[in-house]
Amino acid sequence: MSFHLYNRHALAHVGKRFPGATVLDLTSRGPDPWVRFSPFYPHRGVPIPFTPGRTAASVEGVWQALKVFSREDVDPSKLDVTSMKGLKRTVRRLGPCLGHREGLAGERLLSYAEARRRIYLPTYRWVLDHRLGAELAELRRLGALGPVVLLDYETNPDPDDLSRPLSHVGLVIHLLQGTWPDIHVFSNM
Repeated sequence: MSFHLYNRHALAHVGKRFPGATVLDLTSRGPDPWVRFSPFYPHRGVPIPFTPGRTAASVEGVWQALKVFSREDVDPSKLDVTSMKGLKRTVRRLGPCLGHREGLAGERLLSYAEARRRIYLPTYRWVLDHRLGAELAELRRLGALGPVVLLDYETNPDPDDLSRPLSHVGLVIHLLQGTWPDIHVFSNM
């Protein structure tokens, strides 16, 4: 199986770089069913790390809800957003990001690196394992037929590279290739 991560903005060049490859857009602007891989997609019922009994509509809803800024703490309203819009919380409006709260009512703030590994990765993995089985099977089938190029806005597949935003498609490729990063899995997930 040959999977490649490519920037969605450079789509015009993908044919030259990967002639004959199947090209799929796994972003929030992609077609159904591939849009379901977007962290913004409202799968519903997504467990929130460190918050037993509480769920969210999307991975991005969890990530944004648990952010803590200098002028605003967690925002539980982000957990229920199903429109894939209005999820982002920005430093321009809320001041510097201080970290991610360890659960909705947690005392501890996690650093960006910790939050990636203890909130984002396990939450996205839960969605892959519990909501995207058919889509992953189709990707494996397509990968067995030839090269597959998966598009994302970000191209950083390394959770430990904090210099750039993490690519969710990079994580999909890790899963397909059996190289998923080590993470802490939560009992409520």
